[in-house]
Amino acid sequence: MEKRRVHVWIAGRVQSVFFRAYARDAGRSAGVAGWVRNLPDGRVEAVFEGDADKVQKMIEWCHKGSPLSRVESVDIQDEAYTGEFGTFTVA
Repeated sequence: MEKRRVHVWIAGRVQSVFFRAYARDAGRSAGVAGWVRNLPDGRVEAVFEGDADKVQKMIEWCHKGSPLSRVESVDIQDEAYTGEFGTFTVA
């Protein structure tokens, strides 16, 4: 199975809407490793690593977000896979 790592930045109404908790649960459910955190500018930043198809599912999830969020944009940067994460956490 091909491995993939992406760094993503999600903008919109994504803070104070449980976005990170839902992302953690979605990442763990999908079998993706990495982390998610809030940024001072109001965006959410995350790194996803794992099987390419599972990482793609997380990217798709980011476009929807948590039930109370309103995602306006998702910027994605592919990075070299490292395998450094054991699970998916809120940073």
